[in-house]
Amino acid sequence: MKDRVRILDGNTFLVSDDRGNIQPSYDFPTGLFSFDTRFLSTWILTLDGEPLHALSIDDSLSYKTRFFLVPGEPTHYLDANVSVIRSRAIGGSLDEELTLLNHSAQEKEFHLRLNIGSDFADLLEIKNKRQKKGRTTPTVEKDGLRLTYRRKAFHRETLVSSSAPAEVDTDGMTFRIRVAPHGEWTTRLHIDTVIYGARGEDIRAILPLGGQRTAADIEAEQSDLISRAPKLGCDCEPLAGAYRRSLNDLAALRYESITLGVRLLAAGLPWFMTLFGRDSIFTSLQVLPFLPEMVKPTIVMLAGLQGSRVDDFRDEEPGKILHELRYGETAGFEEQPHSPYYGAADTTALFVILLDEYERWTGDADLVRKLEHETRAALTWLDTYGDLLGTGYVWYMSRNPETGLPNQCWKDSPDAISYADGRMPEFPRATCELQGYAYDAKLRGARLARTYWNDPTYADRLEHEAAALKERFNRDFWIPDREYYALALDPLGRQVDALTSNIGHLLWSGIVDESRAPAVAAHLLGPRLFSGWGVRTLADDQGRYNPVGYHVGTVWPFDNSIIAWGLWRYGFRQEAGRICDALLSASHFFDGRLPEAFAGYERALTDYPVEYPTAGSPQAWSAGTPLLLLRVILGLEPQGDHLIIDPAVPPGMGRVELLDIPGRWGRVDALGRSREPHEQPAPPALTLPGG
Repeated sequence: MKDRVRILDGNTFLVSDDRGNIQPSYDFPTGLFSFDTRFLSTWILTLDGEPLHALSIDDSLSYKTRFFLVPGEPTHYLDANVSVIRSRAIGGSLDEELTLLNHSAQEKEFHLRLNIGSDFADLLEIKNKRQKKGRTTPTVEKDGLRLTYRRKAFHRETLVSSSAPAEVDTDGMTFRIRVAPHGEWTTRLHIDTVIYGARGEDIRAILPLGGQRTAADIEAEQSDLISRAPKLGCDCEPLAGAYRRSLNDLAALRYESITLGVRLLAAGLPWFMTLFGRDSIFTSLQVLPFLPEMVKPTIVMLAGLQGSRVDDFRDEEPGKILHELRYGETAGFEEQPHSPYYGAADTTALFVILLDEYERWTGDADLVRKLEHETRAALTWLDTYGDLLGTGYVWYMSRNPETGLPNQCWKDSPDAISYADGRMPEFPRATCELQGYAYDAKLRGARLARTYWNDPTYADRLEHEAAALKERFNRDFWIPDREYYALALDPLGRQVDALTSNIGHLLWSGIVDESRAPAVAAHLLGPRLFSGWGVRTLADDQGRYNPVGYHVGTVWPFDNSIIAWGLWRYGFRQEAGRICDALLSASHFFDGRLPEAFAGYERALTDYPVEYPTAGSPQAWSAGTPLLLLRVILGLEPQGDHLIIDPAVPPGMGRVELLDIPGRWGRVDALGRSREPHEQPAPPALTLPGG
């Protein structure tokens, strides 16, 4: 039985326990949330003063679930004479149906109680364990309970109503009911969440969908989106299951932006149900061959919110692409810098990469021309504000030491960047993958300048800068006696020598010297980094290694999808296939839904992947992972008006067909077949240093 049950519609979501109850918590974001505010923090059902326990949960759909409940302790379920079914669906608001069934041969009287409350906590207040500064007022009304929160102009409300008569008090509702022999009783509860704007109306009311949708609306929209995706036919059930689950989760994670009124992908439940620059860009890269229409709104939104000034509080700089956008109370009162926050050193280069990749797949030259100014500004940022020390590398150090992120790469937890012995370098830091992204962005920017902006001089300059960066990088980051690239440079230019998964991102970017690629691939698939379920974030012999450490030993599916893509790009088809096979095998143990991260234990030790205890799920770039793995398996690569198909199907996977792939060349089909081991072409020689 699951400890937590989650349903969502965009960035409106609910997390409860396995009975459907919500207990007040500042340790984990349980409750009903919308746009970063918790509208329900207490939602507890009891029968005749006793708790209920779950017999079964039906949560096969992302936006609704059912709980089958009986009274008594878990060891005393036998012959219960009453049961309760809680059915709920989410769609901007929340609807819950309570059905009580009397299984006895006599008429019975029951007292069904629902305790209700809201602390209106900001999601960031929960994450940082901060207390509220405003005031919550409960009001008993004729048909329900109104919970009101005010702090100056910040105004939120939760309205709970019932279809059946109830005794309502400031802490909830009581239903006193009589049920005939073998009869049943039902009530329907409706929970409205109201986000008041300056004019005293719900600000979501101006959105095309008005912030309110029925389960039928959600089902129809998700079905329509999925119907436009390519059709997968294969002999590998883990791949088929992961593909189906990914499409469903990606559809469920879309939400309407208050800022621009477009559909965007939330980064992941529960902590990241909003726009994240890095996550949104990587997810867009993953889904491009399958659902390109999901990508354009993200590009437009990121361009529209591009940094235009120097703002120390928000880590904003001209040309910089945002890290995170929040809508809650702490951002509104500038207690947190997320309105938006720009503390990421990789998003700016990744923005250029995404725009170019989007055009390669779609042929949307108009968007490239419209965003010329923003793209040039992003490329300029790499060489100005991004190069803090004037060394030709991208560095990071927060302008905001109080609330800014110390680490501004994708491994952004405090202990993620370290030397091999576990010491941590001073700031600023220049992590290796940032240089790879900058190299790739310059080459892609050159293509856009030459092809669409009619500026060959600028294109030549960018290509020259990229070549110089590649030469400089391969000199300064390469550790000759260990045959891998350093994780970072410290402020004195010394190598931060930990062995990490970041080197796989270097393959994806193309900055790795061809002669060194075999050694990099060997490390990625070697026993120190590769667990059997995927590549660990940190090698298991490093000072800070922890198999359940957030960025210091866990396996991240998104990370592995980029690594597999990089291996494929350098011709390591067999190695790319091994990572695809490992991740898809892992997905089978998560019912097709890869979590944000899972433990880095050796595969032989556990026989199944162990989930990281607070991993987000569903997570956008984890949901996008099976799609990118499928792209790698089939070897799909756009090249002008042609689509290259160069499969890397792992042995034993069997038939893989992807039908009706959208793109600038029309909708095409791709086919890949796994070969018997003896039919595999000989891979490049891979020898671990010293072995």
